Amino acid sequence: MNQLLRPALALFVLLSLLTGLAYPLLVTAAAQALFGHQANGSLITHRSKVVGSDLIGQTFVQPGHFWARPSATAPTSHNAAASGGSNLGPLNPALTEAVQTRIDALRAADPGNTAPVPVDLVTASASGLDPHISRAAADYQAARVARARDLPLEQIQALVSAHTEGQLLGFLGEPRVHVLRLNLALDREAQP
Repeated sequence: MNQLLRPALALFVLLSLLTGLAYPLLVTAAAQALFGHQANGSLITHRSKVVGSDLIGQTFVQPGHFWARPSATAPTSHNAAASGGSNLGPLNPALTEAVQTRIDALRAADPGNTAPVPVDLVTASASGLDPHISRAAADYQAARVARARDLPLEQIQALVSAHTEGQLLGFLGEPRVHVLRLNLALDREAQP
């Protein structure tokens, strides 16, 4: 019995050290060395304070900020602990009502804007956490933001252009704008 137990215990200890200690330390060190920003949560700092993440959207309601895509997470908007969509189908009256309510809110915030409302401003993403809006959604909001901040529209449009990310690998997806990064740039512009 002792001949079987001793090698089994030795192998158990060795494999525990390798897979429970050495491997996680090696992977963590490699991640920190090669992808430090991503390994630490892709955090965005402003004035030495963490204000968000490149991966998780935030809700903005002030007229002088660009508004993010709606979020279907509960109990609060853009809740990373409750990532997920609403699961409402396109024929569900609750979805139709929610979209109409969002359209009405956008129209009320900018009554002079008669352009078609971009779909990503009235529908949530599958995760409910999308930090980006389409370039069309940013362009739709530019005049409202310019008026609220008493800045020239051209200055706001230039900021939108500067913060527009291209297609992934040059051909995947569509150009998009990271809402938090754009709003931080707006706040820097407004400071003397």
